[in-house]
Amino acid sequence: MYSQVCRELNNYFEYDKVFGRFEIINGSLILPQHLNTQKGEILRIQDDQYFRIAGSVFNDGVYQFPATGLHDETFDGALWLLAFPIDFVALVSDIEEWQKKNGGVDSAAMSPFTSESFGGYSYSKGSNDTGKGANTWQGAFKARLNAYRRIKGI
Repeated sequence: MYSQVCRELNNYFEYDKVFGRFEIINGSLILPQHLNTQKGEILRIQDDQYFRIAGSVFNDGVYQFPATGLHDETFDGALWLLAFPIDFVALVSDIEEWQKKNGGVDSAAMSPFTSESFGGYSYSKGSNDTGKGANTWQGAFKARLNAYRRIKGI
């Protein structure tokens, strides 16, 4: 979910980057000890720190270190060290809960209908103005997401 939310916001909370050749062996990222970050520091990722893999064929996305279950490969790309604010982590957790409850195809929130009437009964549900024909996490959390949104191209 972090990858989707960061993509929606155009904000990965980038702390530092390192470019080079990376290996994923037995589902785990092997950190090269010789690569320096853009800040000129030796690459180090703390336990539980979030990072983004970019330039991989199979594993592009946001993960929490130490990540396991990745697809084995060797690739030339980038590793972004991320620094998510605590309240952003809580927001993503809330979005995940909303998705579990409302994101399924059988959910009333995902229905393309905004109102219905039959047999003397009628109802209308709210719209989140996304233009996607259904309520989405983007619309449901729009106000909270806007605090982190970055303008495209920056």
